[in-house]
Amino acid sequence: MIAWEERGRGPAVMFLHGVGLDREMWRRCHAGIRDTHRVVLADLPGHGASPPAPPDVTLGDLAAEVAEAVTEPVHLVGFSLGALVAAELALAAPDRVRSLTLVNSVANRSGEERAAVRERLRTAGDAFEAGVERSLDRWFSPSWTLEEPELREQIRATLLGTDRPSYLACYRVFAEADAELWPRLPALSAPTLAITGSDDSGSTPAMTRALAARVPGATAVVVDGVRHLLPLERPAALMEPLLRHIRSTDDHSHD
Repeated sequence: MIAWEERGRGPAVMFLHGVGLDREMWRRCHAGIRDTHRVVLADLPGHGASPPAPPDVTLGDLAAEVAEAVTEPVHLVGFSLGALVAAELALAAPDRVRSLTLVNSVANRSGEERAAVRERLRTAGDAFEAGVERSLDRWFSPSWTLEEPELREQIRATLLGTDRPSYLACYRVFAEADAELWPRLPALSAPTLAITGSDDSGSTPAMTRALAARVPGATAVVVDGVRHLLPLERPAALMEPLLRHIRSTDDHSHD
């Protein structure tokens, strides 16, 4: 069973993090919604306080672990790998997902993009610390690093502290699962929001727009001037459309 905690009261909003991170990545996002919603913060297998992920873990396995912590229909918010897991859960158990928000998600990578992420997976296996530094360089602009050097250090410590075999197993899922999901996305029935940063080189604006075009009725939002860590770099720019999306879904459910 994965580790999770909940705060506040009301309809549940569940947050899923990315590879090498944990539930703490949402700390700048959830304070503003605890008055109206119950926030559920989960650690994916092999991350945070959850048990390790097996070497052969699949996207379906990760989604099944999350589903065990879902005791009622939730507004599901996933970041990066967490977005892939959220989409898989929404496809596998649509009755458990009231709305879906895909934050900095990948989708239908090109051959070049897939080669690049496979190279990052290889680097993570052969030179983990060097791979972490490259991730930080992609995620933090020079100006953001100067503004919040302590945050960059915290993220580095979290990445380096992740169970190494679990990291590699989950990164393999992240590197491949978008191709598995792509043909199934038109079957998503939950109201869906896809959002990313304009400067995210891995989870690109083109991917987010393609996701929204692929999922019936979905909306795409691109936040200008932001890289991959949107929930930490510009939490207000994420939470404004996210809350609008959640409240719209809640309102329609009462019609």
